[in-house]
Amino acid sequence: MTIPGPNSEPSPWLNPGDNDVDTADFRLAPQLAKSDRTKGLWRQIIAYGLLTLASVGAIFLAYRAAPSRAVSLAEPLISQAPSGTNRLFVGQGANFIAAAVEKVGPAVVRIDSSRTVTQQLPSVFNDPLFREFFGDFGVPNAPPTRVERGTGSGFVIDADGIILTNAHVVTGADEVVVTLKDGREFRGEVLGQDPLTDVAVIRVDATGLPIVSLGDSDQLRPGEWAIAIGNPLGLDNTVTAGIISATGRSSAQVRVPDKRVNFIQTDAAINPGNSGGPLLNERGEVIGMNTAIIGGAQGLGFAIPINTAQEIAQQLIATGQVEHPYLGVQMRTLTPELRRFINEDPRSNLQIQEDQGVVVLGIIRNSPAARVGIRPGDVIRQIDGQAITDAEQVQRIVQASSVGETLQLELSRNGQVIDIAVQPDAFPEQARR
Repeated sequence: MTIPGPNSEPSPWLNPGDNDVDTADFRLAPQLAKSDRTKGLWRQIIAYGLLTLASVGAIFLAYRAAPSRAVSLAEPLISQAPSGTNRLFVGQGANFIAAAVEKVGPAVVRIDSSRTVTQQLPSVFNDPLFREFFGDFGVPNAPPTRVERGTGSGFVIDADGIILTNAHVVTGADEVVVTLKDGREFRGEVLGQDPLTDVAVIRVDATGLPIVSLGDSDQLRPGEWAIAIGNPLGLDNTVTAGIISATGRSSAQVRVPDKRVNFIQTDAAINPGNSGGPLLNERGEVIGMNTAIIGGAQGLGFAIPINTAQEIAQQLIATGQVEHPYLGVQMRTLTPELRRFINEDPRSNLQIQEDQGVVVLGIIRNSPAARVGIRPGDVIRQIDGQAITDAEQVQRIVQASSVGETLQLELSRNGQVIDIAVQPDAFPEQARR
């Protein structure tokens, strides 16, 4: 908006009455016209001044009347989110991940192991006739032994030096060195290891060590927060976070069918060197032991539930070994496709009529199943009166039993129902390695 000057015509919307002066009057009476123009100019100046004052006053009143919506930085931030997995911040400048790491970090250790491997040469190189004709020609020059080194993680569960880690971190190790976050190093003694669950217990000669708090892995739900701490690729005290993607993943699903674990799945990054480190919940409690990844995949990490690891650890501490009940059968969940394949195979000499259950595909020699007469092609329908629908269910029932305990099996064999009692043996030691 432009304020009129001395030579400007009066604005009609400010001074409508001035427009009544005819232009002929300006020529006939120039002095009158000049006087009227001067009056119009002052009216416009006064009007503009009043409008300006009114605007400033309105803004001032509006500012005083409007409530402030700014958050004072001097006041503490109060979270409106309820406590639970949807909470990230626990206070100004902090979050639950950092709080959990500060709580547990000092109890997470690095484990360096080494073992001496003897190189086995083909027997032909030691044959006297070979030596007579060829001497040392063609004989490998590599030293007969070499030292293999590996790095993993672990965590202290007892202040007197008891540490949990994965069995594959210390398998066959001649020397184990445990390094704490504060830099202290201790020589570790392997109290026991269980390859079937991939759990091992190490003891160091120390007291007053920081320890972790253990949670309850049976209460986990997909979608809850998960925090992994470990030493991936030699990068000590690395922290990653994600969620619990799933629980109860079978060893077959994780592609380690030789294990007896139902794994926790997480998308928190797990890499080589994380093995044996803790998986935490949002409260900083250990809910699992990081143990496996699927090669070539991203966001697929797996951990042993802490309840399982703790149960195995107690047996290893007490006796140095773990007894796993086993029947000695190879089996698969019965599906329409599998039934059709078996029935149409002329070499099987079997006819399966059941719609559901678990079909036995093989029997291990001298196993409990072989001794009581279980055969390939038998369909397991019930165990101790419980209906069987998949092979993982059979595995869980047998694992929950005890060595020597009697299990009542109801089988279907070529359309006939057979009842058989079987007593699990301890899983053979040589088969664990």
